[in-house]
Amino acid sequence: MSKTPICDFVDNYAKSGTVRAHMPGHKGAAFLGCEARDITEISGADELYGASGIIKKSERIAADIFGTGDTFYSAEGSSLCIRAMLFLAQMHAKERGSGSKTVLAGRNAHKTLISAAALLDLDIDWLYQSENEENGAENGLLGCTVDEKTLEAALSSCGEKGEKPIAVYITSPDYLGNIADIAALARVCKVHGVPLMVDNAHGAYLRFLKPCLHPMALGADICCDSAHKTLPCLTGAAYLHINAEAPKLFSAMAEKALSLFASTSPSYLIMQSLDAFNEICGAGYEKKLEKTAQRIEKLKQRLESFGYALIGSERLKLTLAPKSKGYTGHELAEHLRENGIECEFADPDFTVLMLSMQTDEAALRRIEKALLSIEKRAPIKEKPPAAPRLERALSIREAVLAPQERVPVENASGRILALDHCACPPAVPIAIAGERLDEAAIACLKYYGVCEVSAVKE
Repeated sequence: MSKTPICDFVDNYAKSGTVRAHMPGHKGAAFLGCEARDITEISGADELYGASGIIKKSERIAADIFGTGDTFYSAEGSSLCIRAMLFLAQMHAKERGSGSKTVLAGRNAHKTLISAAALLDLDIDWLYQSENEENGAENGLLGCTVDEKTLEAALSSCGEKGEKPIAVYITSPDYLGNIADIAALARVCKVHGVPLMVDNAHGAYLRFLKPCLHPMALGADICCDSAHKTLPCLTGAAYLHINAEAPKLFSAMAEKALSLFASTSPSYLIMQSLDAFNEICGAGYEKKLEKTAQRIEKLKQRLESFGYALIGSERLKLTLAPKSKGYTGHELAEHLRENGIECEFADPDFTVLMLSMQTDEAALRRIEKALLSIEKRAPIKEKPPAAPRLERALSIREAVLAPQERVPVENASGRILALDHCACPPAVPIAIAGERLDEAAIACLKYYGVCEVSAVKE
């Protein structure tokens, strides 16, 4: 049986000579070169978020590959999946008769969590960096590893107040490559009867390395993977995975949850890339990926011997803290750019390179040569400021929908933030919509180069 039913259908359609009296407007004529394979939900092509044919077959194959109860495709990245996960948690809570509107979440969440909370009128109680790691602030705003004890204390406190959260939300891996102990967190959630959802956008490949650290193998109830981040899939390709032991409502309402926030014109090019991976991952993929991970590990060892400080344990991510070599993260990124290497992310403290099985030996040698060629300078002693803990003055939804105005940062102390102010990467936001800025927040904003904020009009 074919492992690529979507690709097979599109391939046959492209060769059929059918007059395309349907969307899209290019009618299969080549402008970029991919148009013949770019179709819409015509007869036989199935319907994403209402699948019963070739898409459902492909998703079932993906579920078997990832070892899930159900897997659903997203053509709009993990952002769509995160909104769907929050909706499902909300519906599950209502089904149990709970009036809770609160999610317990690690503070290093992608901004989509905050926008989803605004859309669904949810509150977020934040889990901060574990106390034994918070003082150093070495991870800046990109690290917030929540441990078992921190989660247990937070859930026990919720229980004493009589209202459990609708879900626990963890981001792992984070942008620096730190991986949470999902198995331990899942055990705590199970004891307290609260679903665990994981933003695993950066960790789709974890399913294919040993030991398997994918959230679905470690007890999470539901998670999202951005296939395009670490697998050979097109931008926007993502999975919503649901554990076989998760609440039944999650699978039953998943497509409805996705369709609530999704475009009615999903990209068949993106779906084909997800479909094609189902075959790719069976052709010695795990062995090739392991070999790539080993090459990256050797590169990391050589860089450390040269004096680079590296962050995180994620095997396909190279995160450098170059201040020990006398450079900011931005300066090191510019050095790499001058050597024909474009990194994923840089801030004052870190330079992040995201690698994959498609990063060959030649590319790794170029990265190594560029990094080893840099001239050592006097170390930069300045450390990133600790993330402030701010007063919540309004709900997220109230603040996002309130009249607002742009305010210079130096005049923003005491003002209520109207829009979340963090970069796209999963990060610890300096402030969240509805929180009141203080002097510590202002100092933090200035450190990261933020000049203005959106504040609720007074």
